[in-house]
Amino acid sequence: MTDRSTFDTNVVTLTRYVVEAGRKARGTGELTQLLNAICTAVKAISTAVRKAGIANLYGISGSTNVTGDQVKKLDVLANDMVINMLKSSFTTCVIVSEENKDALIVEADKQGKYIVCMDPLDGSSNIDCLVSIGTIFAIYRKASPGAPSEKDALQPGRNLVAAGYALYGSATMLVLALESGVNCFMLDPAIGEFILVNKDVKIKKKGNIYSVNEGYAAYFDPAVTEYLKKKKFPQDGASPYGSRYIGSMVADVHRTLVYGGIFLYPANSKSPKGKLRLLYECNPMAFIIEKAGGLATTGKEPVLDIMPENIHQRVPVVLGSPDDVQEYIDLVKKHSAK
Repeated sequence: MTDRSTFDTNVVTLTRYVVEAGRKARGTGELTQLLNAICTAVKAISTAVRKAGIANLYGISGSTNVTGDQVKKLDVLANDMVINMLKSSFTTCVIVSEENKDALIVEADKQGKYIVCMDPLDGSSNIDCLVSIGTIFAIYRKASPGAPSEKDALQPGRNLVAAGYALYGSATMLVLALESGVNCFMLDPAIGEFILVNKDVKIKKKGNIYSVNEGYAAYFDPAVTEYLKKKKFPQDGASPYGSRYIGSMVADVHRTLVYGGIFLYPANSKSPKGKLRLLYECNPMAFIIEKAGGLATTGKEPVLDIMPENIHQRVPVVLGSPDDVQEYIDLVKKHSAK
């Protein structure tokens, strides 16, 4: 007789999970529709990433995006895919993408009540060396009356309805944060669905890994230099922290979420305002980490409290285990008082 014990006949898919959460919140189902559209885009991008060599999707497309990065062919595909899926879901009115200089206003007959800010292919400079890359998204409700405009996207992260990222690594995982918490879904290629694998994820109170691009060490502020020195050469007899840095924000933040520790992309003398973008990198990641019990700060204020001034605004970001991030905040305060 065939052993059927390994086949789960009551799987919790991402759609099922969001439908159940929406039912409890007495929602309209529009958010479920929107997340389904994102899931479809992520599945298509996941397939494209895995076929990239064969399908001739590697390499430069010949243009640069609004933040000056060279656009890869996969970037273009991912951006078009997510935008088309979002528009055809009838749930969005404004779409902000790293790849587009201006916000996209959805056609009036396809508009819904949500605003989506996204980085369609984060870490894309790593495509050619097969390092993990991802898609980041942040979802807001339109708060103002009248016709939608770019200004509707300029909301602090505290207003987020949902945020998440897809990680295209050894498997494809989608991490979703709602008001109720953080859950991880793995793409099962056999049935083409995202299956709940980690429920109500919480980050460790304190980790033993720090993640920062130390190539910028010559330009770091004294607070960052002192913090890293304390991690490498602890004075209290504790073991030094390990160093891990991939250079793909999705991969670095996901490792921080799973193993604990701290991820830093602080301001420095070369980039005094920071490097990562607030609306579609820092805010969604900060929302996820805070919902998992961690902290996310610029060093001076919580990332989610910042009122955006423009859609491609850059900010410093330090996030991770609460004890590790609090230690960094305390050091910044100490140096600011000097």
